[in-house]
Amino acid sequence: MTSRILVIPTRRAHSNHAEVARSIGVDIIAGRYAEETRLPGDAELTAMFGVSRPVLRESVKTLVAKGLLTTKARVGTVVRERTAWNMFDADVLAWHLDAGIDKRFLNDLAEIRLAVEPRAAVLAAARRSEEDLAVLHRCMDRMRLEASDSVGFADADLALHVAVARASGNLFMRSIGHVIEAALRASFLLSAPVEPEDRDTVLLWHQKIVDAIAAGDANTASEAMVYVIHNGMSRHEGTVIETAPAEALPSVEAGERS
Repeated sequence: MTSRILVIPTRRAHSNHAEVARSIGVDIIAGRYAEETRLPGDAELTAMFGVSRPVLRESVKTLVAKGLLTTKARVGTVVRERTAWNMFDADVLAWHLDAGIDKRFLNDLAEIRLAVEPRAAVLAAARRSEEDLAVLHRCMDRMRLEASDSVGFADADLALHVAVARASGNLFMRSIGHVIEAALRASFLLSAPVEPEDRDTVLLWHQKIVDAIAAGDANTASEAMVYVIHNGMSRHEGTVIETAPAEALPSVEAGERS
């Protein structure tokens, strides 16, 4: 099977310091600046980006707040270890998609989903409203209409999972769903059930989630959600994924996503 690279350019930032922070952030995540290494000095970076020192300092402050950088006296600005990065920061997740996601990213995403989504399904079975059920049924209808490898299918799949989180009535679960929404969409695009048998399985188990929530069957809703996540992981395992090489990464001037 051929290697696949999934790169999803994010929207261009609306200010100079945010755009510089994005560019450096993508470089860090892509490995151009390795963990525990020092960034180039202020003079080199201001010349590279064509910005003033105050703009550069604001960019560095942004990256420090997100856990990607630390500043040390007499050392300079140093890239922090990956475990320090704030993966629930919307920008950090978006920059991962810019840099190109790999299997480690997908596995980490699946593990946090397993920690949250089955419980969200349990709560949804107890708390869902009629409007929640209507949204879930519309998502299933759209999944059946869309081609399995289409953006529309991935978006419908994503909408269903976000709807389950919303139906849980738990504000934290709803927030997590929205924060990782872009990453989930990327994961669903990469694990598209292109084979007819895979498509049937995906539709069957997503329908089981919806039916169990509608019936107030918390155990079945949870078990079906666990199966769906594991099934997606198994399709990831069947695909060779590479982080995008430097020349494949979008530039600062990359087009905006619609």
